[in-house]
Amino acid sequence: MLSIHAHAQKAAEAAEAAGAQGAFWPYHDLLFENQARLGPADADAARQIFVELAESLDLDVDRFTRELDGGAHAERVTANRLEAEGLGLPGTPTILFEGQALFGESLPPTFFYWDAIVQLTLLADRQYDAPPPMTIDTDREIFATVTLASGEAFVIQLLPKSAPETVNSFVFLVNEGWFDGVTFHRVLPGFVAQTGDPTGTGFGGPGYVIPSEIDPDLTHAEPGTVAMANSGPDTNGSQWYITLGDASQLDGGYTIFGRVVEGLDVVSAITPRDLAQNPELPPGDRIEAITIETR
Repeated sequence: MLSIHAHAQKAAEAAEAAGAQGAFWPYHDLLFENQARLGPADADAARQIFVELAESLDLDVDRFTRELDGGAHAERVTANRLEAEGLGLPGTPTILFEGQALFGESLPPTFFYWDAIVQLTLLADRQYDAPPPMTIDTDREIFATVTLASGEAFVIQLLPKSAPETVNSFVFLVNEGWFDGVTFHRVLPGFVAQTGDPTGTGFGGPGYVIPSEIDPDLTHAEPGTVAMANSGPDTNGSQWYITLGDASQLDGGYTIFGRVVEGLDVVSAITPRDLAQNPELPPGDRIEAITIETR
């Protein structure tokens, strides 16, 4: 049933009458565009609005008014309303998500939030119960080659002596294919390019966290520094970033675990993307795959 204030029943009947002529959704949209007019209108004035909308769509107005005034669709609309009430659906829009009815203020306000909810739900199947066991050799040099969907690539030298748990987790996630297809969801020129979240929303992670590993000898001052994003101390998961300029204000709060040693120009050319300014942006530049080499 359409929720057009006090005229909901007749509005729904009008939409059904328009639907009988193949124009249900265009008429539906016009009804919602004219809610401000319908709200204060009495029954006669509302009927006139219903007819005007039918005329604007070039419908057969005689047929439309005959069906509307004669209640041709009243029984169908009433049956639908009673069925919806029986299912616990209070009105439109109502969306069923994982067996729960969402409506009114409980509905996510934009596509970005809907996408985040759906993506995070899907990500639940890929969560891990705990951080991986230590498998890397901290005495070896470890390099990660990041190949983008564009075919361009850059190389990160990982720093296992400074951040052994972080590098171990990163290598584990690489070998699990966690980063394959993941985008750079937050790219602020002159600051950082952030990735590591398969949902592309900035909310996703692997299901576990690892402690911060702060090496006071390392700094964010140079472009190409690779560090873990977090939401506070010891909340590191799978999201990481590369500095695009002097970001030394981040020193002491984020685990630095690598530096770009080849392809910094590729990193600098990653497409800017700021969800805080526009949450409806298209997906960011995509990582095709990451490979690990130990020397």
